[in-house]
Amino acid sequence: MDRHNKHRCYDENCVCEVVEKIVKAQNRVAQEATNCDTSCQQSIRDLLSPTRENQNTTVPFILYCKEGCKPFIASGVHKQPIEGFPNDRYYECIETPVLRAKQFTKKDRCCVNVELLRPVNANGCPVTDKGDKLCDFFKDKTPYRTIQFQETGICLTIDLKDFLGISCLDATRPLPK
Repeated sequence: MDRHNKHRCYDENCVCEVVEKIVKAQNRVAQEATNCDTSCQQSIRDLLSPTRENQNTTVPFILYCKEGCKPFIASGVHKQPIEGFPNDRYYECIETPVLRAKQFTKKDRCCVNVELLRPVNANGCPVTDKGDKLCDFFKDKTPYRTIQFQETGICLTIDLKDFLGISCLDATRPLPK
């Protein structure tokens, strides 16, 4: 293999290409109402599956930063109602490594709007809203097991050229916020 082909994925920024495929697949599903068990290609195939028994709409993914190859933990702030005070709201900060691609910006196919997806348990309650490591967001003890994701409505615009890798999770239909 020559040097050019060896680094081809890096030169073409494969993270951009994978996220572009995810957006196209999600848009296709919305318009229509590998050997790995978990991979981006398998998740895209599952999303576009003709049976679509689960009516999945999303390929959630985790991005890996170039520096130190650590998972990117996104953070965002939104207003939340205060229990017992229906007219009052407070600002809540959420951190999560799980993202959903929404759409590419018009200027660059590697700049994409993403929504933060909140890991939740069987009751739809957040597993955690903060963490230092990827595994902090994926609990395996009852009743905290991460079994689903919930929309947050918090969106960021990110430049995919700043990331080195991507890991896709199984196609799903996030719970509404």
